[in-house]
Amino acid sequence: MLDIAEELDRWVEEGRDFAVATVVAVGGSAPRRPGAALAVDTDGTAIGSVSGGCVEGAVYDLCREALTDGRTVLERFGYSDDDAFAVGLTCGGVIDVLVTPVRAGDPVRAVAAAALAVAAAGGTAALARIVNGPADLVGRALLVHPDGRYEGGHDGGLGGRPELDRTVAAEAGALLDAGRTGTVEIGAQGSRCGVPLTVLVESSVPPPRMIVFGAIDFASALVRVGKFLGHHVTVCDARPVFATRARFPEADEIVVDWPHRYLERTEVDARTVLCVLTHDAKFDVPLLRLALRLPVAYVGAMGSRRTHLDRNERLRDVGVTELELARLRSPIGLDLGARTPEETALSIAAEIVAARRGGTGVPLTGAHTPIHHDHPTRRTAHISSVA
Repeated sequence: MLDIAEELDRWVEEGRDFAVATVVAVGGSAPRRPGAALAVDTDGTAIGSVSGGCVEGAVYDLCREALTDGRTVLERFGYSDDDAFAVGLTCGGVIDVLVTPVRAGDPVRAVAAAALAVAAAGGTAALARIVNGPADLVGRALLVHPDGRYEGGHDGGLGGRPELDRTVAAEAGALLDAGRTGTVEIGAQGSRCGVPLTVLVESSVPPPRMIVFGAIDFASALVRVGKFLGHHVTVCDARPVFATRARFPEADEIVVDWPHRYLERTEVDARTVLCVLTHDAKFDVPLLRLALRLPVAYVGAMGSRRTHLDRNERLRDVGVTELELARLRSPIGLDLGARTPEETALSIAAEIVAARRGGTGVPLTGAHTPIHHDHPTRRTAHISSVA
């Protein structure tokens, strides 16, 4: 639901009733990930997608039914070998879709509206919804804030069970801290209702940061690609003549400072990517000495193989360990044969995506690797919770 928060928040402000279908779980080569959503209002207007087209028509019909009968349903779609024309995923995958009515007076309306407002404003919060369990609980929701506070909208949040509220809030808070969307399995004891529950947690977090060090032509192309991939992009260079808005109109921030000084004072997290394009030892060495010790997702540095070897020796001389050096992606990017700034930016972005998703970077033609990867550190959570 939160992946289409801006449009749905506008619908809420306009007083529209709607139903939303959200991907809860996927298997095989499914085209969308958990959290992907399609919404339909009472006029039949649809926004979003759950499958890239394979089952949109059937899900649309389920949303229209939910608007009429007020029922929350969990539906599974998969490929049928017996009937290739049946509703299903031609890619061979399986998706579970939760369809929830969000009408005036529905239990989920207030908490959904609050979650959509936070997400539309670029804030941080997690929306936790029960997707499998007793019928009276399916579709119930909590909004969990980064400080641990949570709010429901009806009957104590999850059906008048404050102990369950606290359990779900704690699990949702853990996924929110990691900026992840996924499912959580809560055991019968932890559920306080005698049966296991499955909870979908959708995390709304600010865009991941991309910090590009070195205001060169290659950086300009990388800024554009970084924005396309949804990053909040900062360009940093110590030379004010190069670090200008005219040269980087699409950057979110332009900082004139020595790169290592800026990195020391700015906030980074486990989703941040650092791209060092200066290939100048007086900038690179103090910057990479710091960067390789930070808990960030990616550190890459531009330069020839000779520059790479020389830079590594300089880093060793200032105390960088072999384990720290092993984190450095250098020369930066995948081998695409890139020459132009745009091609080089594409090769860098491809390596960032591969590192994030656990991809190999090899051609899919003739390969026997999965098309869609789950990185081992970012896999959808399946957490058993008992009190």
